[in-house]
Amino acid sequence: MSCAKKLVLDLDTGIDDALALTYALGSPEVELVGVVTSYGNVDVDTAVGNTLALLELFGHPEVPVYRGIDRPLVSDGPFSPPAGVRRIHGENGLGGCWPGGRCHAAPRDALDFLVSLVEGEDDVIYVPTGPLTNLAALIERAPASVGALSRVTFMGGALTVPGNVTACAEANVRNDPEAADAVLRSGLPTRMVGLDVTHQVVLARDRTARWRSLGCPAGRFLADMTDHYIGIYERNNPGMGGCALHDPLAVAAALDPSLVGCLPANLRVDLEGVTRGRTVCDPKRLRDAEKDCEVALTVDAARFLGEFCDRVERALGS
Repeated sequence: MSCAKKLVLDLDTGIDDALALTYALGSPEVELVGVVTSYGNVDVDTAVGNTLALLELFGHPEVPVYRGIDRPLVSDGPFSPPAGVRRIHGENGLGGCWPGGRCHAAPRDALDFLVSLVEGEDDVIYVPTGPLTNLAALIERAPASVGALSRVTFMGGALTVPGNVTACAEANVRNDPEAADAVLRSGLPTRMVGLDVTHQVVLARDRTARWRSLGCPAGRFLADMTDHYIGIYERNNPGMGGCALHDPLAVAAALDPSLVGCLPANLRVDLEGVTRGRTVCDPKRLRDAEKDCEVALTVDAARFLGEFCDRVERALGS
């Protein structure tokens, strides 16, 4: 019987989500027991298809995929990624690359899965890398989940740096500010891995060339997809020298919190005006002794990058 901890990913499966999934599959200390899909980089149905195809490519078609909520909490219609997001992640979310065939499976409902999970398991590692819509809905449907879940590590937010979709807001939080606010005010222990640290970890083309040199279809796909992403960064952020590893760092910090240095804080999200989507300390709880969130502000970038590359190659079978 495996002693590995159980991991659930909540992905809006674009390029950095695909890299996070690869990292998770190459991590021997956890067992990926399910992937919940969301929207953001793509719509939710594309996220389902991308996730199924990636799992098949990497030799793990047994991992179940669950269809999550397809829109923000206060939206009247399903989310569709705007043109700027489609340029970054490609029309299919994977840089225009395709992993090959897909698993033929009808995805089950994400909330049903999450409710049953928190009722039947202890110490599950849950990592959302898109909007927090599914998690907010879980807390509303099953309030006891706040006590049943261990600390949730999510990719999103920005506390000490500007946002990436507005001057104040990071994309995942901005895509559903009400959901993020509900989660951060719920009392659920969280760890925020936002732009404060994800812009400190950069992947360059020499790493993707290594994946391509392995000579396997998964390595070529991963290299082509990531090179598309690096190309976007070279145009938009030419001084970075590569692409930021947003979602993989969140998974890594969930598995090994010592990778990041954190500030304990109680957060809320601005819901009105020009600062809508901003993550900020909640003035009503500023002096509370108990802090619900750990905000990652520093990262051991060199150690993370080494582990990231090792685990990706393990997932590629090298």
